[in-house]
Amino acid sequence: MRVVRFSHNDAIRFGIVDETELVVLAGDPLFAGFETTGERVPLGEVALLAPVIPRSKIVCVGKNYRDHAAEMGGEAPEAPLLFLKPNTAVIGPGDAIVRPPQSERTDFEGELAVVIGRVAKNVPASAALDYVFGYTIGNDVTARDLQKSDGQWARAKGFDTFCPLGPAIETEFELDAGARIVTRVDGEVRQDGPISDMVHSVPDIIAYASAAFTLLPGDVILTGTPAGIGPFEAGQTVEVEITGLGTLRNTARNA
Repeated sequence: MRVVRFSHNDAIRFGIVDETELVVLAGDPLFAGFETTGERVPLGEVALLAPVIPRSKIVCVGKNYRDHAAEMGGEAPEAPLLFLKPNTAVIGPGDAIVRPPQSERTDFEGELAVVIGRVAKNVPASAALDYVFGYTIGNDVTARDLQKSDGQWARAKGFDTFCPLGPAIETEFELDAGARIVTRVDGEVRQDGPISDMVHSVPDIIAYASAAFTLLPGDVILTGTPAGIGPFEAGQTVEVEITGLGTLRNTARNA
């Protein structure tokens, strides 16, 4: 199922995509399940929002593709390199990425995003996928110059609007189906790599993260980016496409 969060007639609701319509759900499916209201809304009449707003945290994995680690001047770490983004960084499809005045270089990083579906603590990798609600697309926007100058990543990756997510959560996405991440800036391909090139797999990341801190329903894990990261400017449009998940599109502006 493709689950979306949307605005229609001044109300924010959840729905399941059924071709050109949305089957309206009674509540947030992460907590209320998939009970429907009986209503249907034309997809073209709604504004899609970020499909999930994490109540707790966004867990990110750095240097999880060897080619990206190499372009950053290093090697992929032996264990997942974790950092956090605040939930205030989340925006949805079509929302503007705001380039902050503190930074002279703002970069895109297209990534597969995992949405946690139930409380996970000390989960073994063999059972980790049982805790996944679904998958969506993320963009780990980064103030690259601040990442270097600060010596840690919280500010550089945590600005408001620095975590676009969407357009939908796919509950039946297959990790081993050959999906690729393709990132474009104004239509020009900048990144193109298979998710199979991840150094640390989704189950291993969930196991490693849940051994450190409890993962809660609605938490999002960004699983790393392939090579080709680079800057974008105000007025440019960044598109991240993942096979089977659609395309997440955001245009940038200056603060």
